[in-house]
Amino acid sequence: MKITAALSGHGGPAPELVELEQEEPRAGEMRIRLVATGICHTDLHEHPGRHSPQPIVLGHEGAGVVDKLGEGVSGFDVGDHVILSGNSCGRCPSCLAGRPTYCDLAMPLCFGGKRLDGSTALAGDSGPVHSHFFGQSSFASHSIAPVRTAVKMDKSLPLEMLGPLGCGVVTGAGGIIEALKVGFGDTVAIFGTGGVGLSAVMAAKLVGAKRIVAVDLSAERLELAREFGATDCIMGDEDDIAAKIRGLTGRGVQFTFNTTNVPAVHALALEVLAMNGTAGFVAAPHGPFSPPMFPMLAGGKQLRGILGGDANPQTFLPLLAEYWRQGRLPFDRMLTFYPFAEIDRAFADAHAGTAIKPVLLMEKPQ
Repeated sequence: MKITAALSGHGGPAPELVELEQEEPRAGEMRIRLVATGICHTDLHEHPGRHSPQPIVLGHEGAGVVDKLGEGVSGFDVGDHVILSGNSCGRCPSCLAGRPTYCDLAMPLCFGGKRLDGSTALAGDSGPVHSHFFGQSSFASHSIAPVRTAVKMDKSLPLEMLGPLGCGVVTGAGGIIEALKVGFGDTVAIFGTGGVGLSAVMAAKLVGAKRIVAVDLSAERLELAREFGATDCIMGDEDDIAAKIRGLTGRGVQFTFNTTNVPAVHALALEVLAMNGTAGFVAAPHGPFSPPMFPMLAGGKQLRGILGGDANPQTFLPLLAEYWRQGRLPFDRMLTFYPFAEIDRAFADAHAGTAIKPVLLMEKPQ
């Protein structure tokens, strides 16, 4: 069938809307009619061609309606509302332990731009187009998604705003709740208050953290962080941030959560830890970074990489949606909506930081 999709690989600043041919869902797949898709920094980074092959349809925060079932699909019906999250094999030890973000095949399944058999679901006038980005390629009117990528949601929820739960929100909230296991009375410093960092702030408040320190270069975002629950806000260009954070607690914080790729911030996130503290990070440093091994050893400190919040989307995404329904996770305040036809403007605003979490609207749910 013919679909409208946003294609990366032509060299422009944003994906270009084109008409593509999409094949029918194969065994174990579903066709999803997209209602909305969030734009994540991973999409911005992959658009020029970083890890995935091109030409490719990106997008990995999709929300939509099940349109057609492939052979052997169970647990879903046509008309179901779903969020799309990352793909995984379902068979490796990580998947069996409920940690599909660490699937043994995560890289080829999410960044390979095709199925494991080498096929793609999309084609254009010049030949095959890479698909299955994070198991969805949701910058499109329709997506062919493996069944493990889809999470069924309550139809009473506003589907057009749920897509960011599948990556940005789950990475921040899951990083606090699932990976670091921040608890009541704990202390945490969060570096970077974009969509992931603000989700972490909300989650830290939700679990009852005593001190939530937010650090960013944007006064506006820090103000929003304060509204979401940050007890202390520090501008990232202030002098001696480490001393300021230590001064707030008297000994440093038990946890840090770093959403930036700045080597100096990675170093700072370790420096401000209290004894036996853990520094979680969701983006690798761009540039030289050497963790201070002896202070880490002497302080019993840990440096912890976190993908997808360590969460199992099938159970954690409905939980996050319920927290939103209860008013305890107001992630909707981070969203800025754009018509799909204005994806270039949405990309520009995401790059400029004027939109915390852009969401493309394909259509309203029926």
